Amino acid sequence: MSAALEDAQDFRLALPALLGQAPAPDARLLAGWIDTPLGGMVALADDAHLHLLEFADPARLGAGLRRAARRAKAGIGCGRTAVTDCAQAQLSAYFSGRCAGFDLPLALSGTPFQNRVWQDLQQIPAGRTISYAELARRIGRPTAIRAVARANGANPFAVVIPCHRVIGSDGALTGYGGGLWRKQALIAHESTHFAA
Repeated sequence: MSAALEDAQDFRLALPALLGQAPAPDARLLAGWIDTPLGGMVALADDAHLHLLEFADPARLGAGLRRAARRAKAGIGCGRTAVTDCAQAQLSAYFSGRCAGFDLPLALSGTPFQNRVWQDLQQIPAGRTISYAELARRIGRPTAIRAVARANGANPFAVVIPCHRVIGSDGALTGYGGGLWRKQALIAHESTHFAA
């Protein structure tokens, strides 16, 4: 599937193809659409945790949904939970410039190394950027720059875990699952609204 998803209806219709199977009728994980100024996002949540927040680009989204379902050992259906609604409210506050950070119950299910990188990413203030090398130093693994970059790329929580704040050592924008145009837009948004 490569056609862009434009809205919640497109997403509902595309969900079976994204999952590679019909949505589970008794699903514990529910996938809900969230509109943002940078395009639609899909939040995958249960009653207690957010398991995925990804821009609605079909190739990356389908893989992310299937990976989250495997890690949670749960089926996926279409719908919303209170956690989805909370994510939508916090994203709305972020994109309107009212709130720089997020306080969501994240189901961090990466490797211990990935989880460490993702936790450290959350310490980068909005409006600031750091290099992959600096992030590697911060976690005490200064020679693990490529591993840090891979962990960054595996981040299942776009915007909320701000991997967009990591740039090349030369200041160049490099790699972002949501597209470099979104990375640039997020950095510009934060520079305008949240830079100290």
